[in-house]
Amino acid sequence: MQPKDWFRLDGRVALVTGAATGLGQAISVALGGRGARVAVSDKPGVSTQQTASLVAAQGAEVLAVDLDITDQQQISAAVARVMAECGRLDIVVNNAGINRPVSGLEATPETWDEHFAVNVKGGFFVAQAAAHHMIAQGWGRVIFISSQSGLVGVPGQPVYCSSKGAIINLVRTLAVEWARHGVTVNAIAPTFIETNLTRKRLENPEFREYVLKQIPGGKLAQPEDVAAAAVFLASDQAGMVTGTTLSVDGGWTAW
Repeated sequence: MQPKDWFRLDGRVALVTGAATGLGQAISVALGGRGARVAVSDKPGVSTQQTASLVAAQGAEVLAVDLDITDQQQISAAVARVMAECGRLDIVVNNAGINRPVSGLEATPETWDEHFAVNVKGGFFVAQAAAHHMIAQGWGRVIFISSQSGLVGVPGQPVYCSSKGAIINLVRTLAVEWARHGVTVNAIAPTFIETNLTRKRLENPEFREYVLKQIPGGKLAQPEDVAAAAVFLASDQAGMVTGTTLSVDGGWTAW
C-alpha cells in the first residue's frame, strides 16, 4: 500500500458509542470519511440522526443503533444487529461516558458506581461482545476514549479520574490477551474539549484559566483532533500499536 492510501478504512465496519454529539459524532464522521461503514449508537431516546446525516454526507453507509452500554441485553442486541446487517465488525470506539464533577469529600457510593458502570464496565462489555467476532475474523481494533484525567489528577473530579485511569490499565490487559488474534486495544486520552460534558465547568472563568494554563499550547483541543487519532488507531498502519494510550492533550501530561 502506498502512503497516499494510508489510513483508509474501506470495507471495515465500525461501531461508535455515545455518537449523538461531541467526540462520538466527530469520530463517526471521520471514520466514515475514510471509507468505513459506521454504526452510530447512543441511548434509546437520544437521536443520532444528525450524526447519521453527517456520516452519510461523507459517502459512507451508516446504521443507527440504540445502545445503553449499562444494559447487557442492549449490548448483545446492538452487536448482533451490526453483524446481521453488515456481516462483520472490525472497529469499536468506546466513547460513551459521563463526568459528574464532585470533590473527594462529597463523593458518594452512587457517584462512584455510576461513573464506573458507564466509563469502565459498560465499555468493557461492549469490547468483549465485539471481540468474539473480531477474534473469529482475525482482525480488530478496539479503541477506548479515556482522558488526560486518567493520567494526572484534576481537582474536583477524583471519581472521574479514577474511572479513566482504570480504562488505561484495562486497555493494557486486553491488548496483551487479544494481540495474538490480530486485535489491537488502545486508548486515547484527550485534554479538555468544549462538549456537553465539559461546557458547564469551562464556563467558569477561574476553571477555564486553570485549564488553559496547564496546556503548553494554551488552547483547548477540538473534537477533530481526537477523531484523527481514532482514524489512525483504527487503520492497518497501526497494527503494531497496542496496549498504549495516545495523549491528545497539547502537552498537559508532559509537564
